[in-house]
Amino acid sequence: MKRIRQRVREMTPRGRCHVDTCDVIANLNPVLRGWGEYFRTGNAAKRFNQLDSYVWQRLRSLRVKRKGRHLRPGEVERWSRDYFHDLGLHRLRGTVRYPEAA
Repeated sequence: MKRIRQRVREMTPRGRCHVDTCDVIANLNPVLRGWGEYFRTGNAAKRFNQLDSYVWQRLRSLRVKRKGRHLRPGEVERWSRDYFHDLGLHRLRGTVRYPEAA
């Protein structure tokens, strides 16, 4: 978890707030997909939810930083998880595959 969070943090620094959000998501998706494919077997559902929340918070903080002092009340709620998933963000939640019973 520390390594993937560090990787997400490196890919979403606050300095990238003026880069198009779709480009940031396009850079994040291969990392999230690869990590999800490697760890999807077993009991990883809780960790996948935690990582989805972390990525969403990082992307939302980039949007807040971009708006700066022009952020209007209630505008942050517009940038929900579904907003970023509609832009193409890979969702880890629901991708866990349990090994078949022998």
